[in-house]
Amino acid sequence: MPTIKNVSIEFANQRLDKAATELFKDYSRTQIKKWIEEGRILVNGDLCKPRETVHENDEIEINPIQEKKVSWDPQDIGFDINHETSDFIIINKPSGLVMHPGSGCYDGTLANGLINRFPELENLPRCGIVHRLDKDTSGILLVAKNNAFRNYFINEMQERRVVKKYIAVVSGETLGSFEINDPIGRDKSNRTKMSIRQDGKEALTYVKLKEKIGNYSILDIRIETGRTHQIRVHLASKKLPIIGDKTYDPRKTIMKDSSQKIIDIVRSFPRQALHARYLGFKCPETDEEISFETPIPKDVKKLIDMLKKHI
Repeated sequence: MPTIKNVSIEFANQRLDKAATELFKDYSRTQIKKWIEEGRILVNGDLCKPRETVHENDEIEINPIQEKKVSWDPQDIGFDINHETSDFIIINKPSGLVMHPGSGCYDGTLANGLINRFPELENLPRCGIVHRLDKDTSGILLVAKNNAFRNYFINEMQERRVVKKYIAVVSGETLGSFEINDPIGRDKSNRTKMSIRQDGKEALTYVKLKEKIGNYSILDIRIETGRTHQIRVHLASKKLPIIGDKTYDPRKTIMKDSSQKIIDIVRSFPRQALHARYLGFKCPETDEEISFETPIPKDVKKLIDMLKKHI
C-alpha cells in the first residue's frame, strides 16, 4: 500500500528528493531519487523530477513496491503551435491530451511531444510547462523555452497579472455576472477529485453569462487563481455543472422540460465543454500587454449549434 505524507512548512520550498528523504526516513536519498525517476513517488498525484520544488501541504505519495513504467522520451504527439518566440511557445492543446507523465498515464503526453519537437526543453522542469489544462479541456497554453522566461511567467501568475479566459457550456441558468470566491482543496474521500473546503487554498473565479440557450448557458469565465479543476469545481458548486464533466457531474444533469433530443445531446457529449480561449500578459522586454486567442473547437461549437437547433 502507498504511504502519503504532507509537506510541512519545515520542508517547503526544498527539492523533492531532499524533502521526501526527510519525510520518509527509512529510505536513503539515493533510493528516494531512484524511485522518483521510476514514477514510484508522486506529488499531488503527479510525476515530478527529483530537483523540482515542493510546497507546503503538497501530498507526497510513495509506493516502493508497485512498478510504474514511466517515459519522458520524445514521441510524435499531435498539437498545433499558434505562436513561437525565443522565450515561449503558444500551443492550442486538443482535448484528450494529458500535460505530462503522471499517475495512470506514463507517456503519450504533451511533454513527450514537446521534447520531440523541441529537444532543448528536456533541460527545463516539466519541459517548460508553466501552467496546466485538464486532459479533456482544450485551448491555449504557454510553454517557456528558457529558465529566465519561465521564472518571469511563474512570478506573473503568482502576482495575478496573467489573464486567463475560458468559455464553458453548462446545464443551468444564470443572470449577469458574479464571482465565486470559495477555497479549494483535495477531496477527503476521493483523492482524484477536488472540492470546496474551508481549509483549502484561495480560489477566485469570475463568471459572466455570454448566451442563454433555453435552460442551458454559455459562460465567459476568468480566473485569478489556478487551482486544480477550479472552474469545474466552482461551477458545479453553484449548480451550473459543465456539460460532459464526468467527475463533477457524473449523473449528467438534465434541465427541466428538456426534450429527448436535448437529453441525448447533453448525455452523449464525450468531454467537459470547457475551452481556454484567451491568455494575456506583459512582455518582459517591452512591458506592453500581449495576448493570444484561439477559437472555439469544432466539438464545442457543434454542441452549441445542436442545443440551439433543438431547444
